[in-house]
Amino acid sequence: MKKFLSLGLGLMLLVSVYGCAPLIIGAAAGGLGAYAISKDTVQGDTDKNYEALWESALNVSRTYGLIQQENAGTGYIELGAQSTKVWIKLVRLTQATTRVKVSARKYHFPNMELAQDIFVKIITGAR
Repeated sequence: MKKFLSLGLGLMLLVSVYGCAPLIIGAAAGGLGAYAISKDTVQGDTDKNYEALWESALNVSRTYGLIQQENAGTGYIELGAQSTKVWIKLVRLTQATTRVKVSARKYHFPNMELAQDIFVKIITGAR
């Protein structure tokens, strides 16, 4: 009976890890709810100032690697970090709300851990 229970729990764990996008509750990000929209992308909406988020995204990007492209007008940053290609996109939804989207791929494979880490640091770094 214990073997079947262990096997069942193991299968459920595999399905939850590989079958669905994980939900991230960012307590470190000031109560921000973020979610994975694909296997390599984390996205969340915040009421932090767009300009503060942009400066934070630039600072975090410089810390992690070399910025290859940046455009403040479109809110786009592309960088190379830890053998990973990272894309950061900021979108003003309203006067008070900005969407932050971070994607990361290492050798064409998703690098969700790095995307989550950069996302949280951008949100917490914005003043």
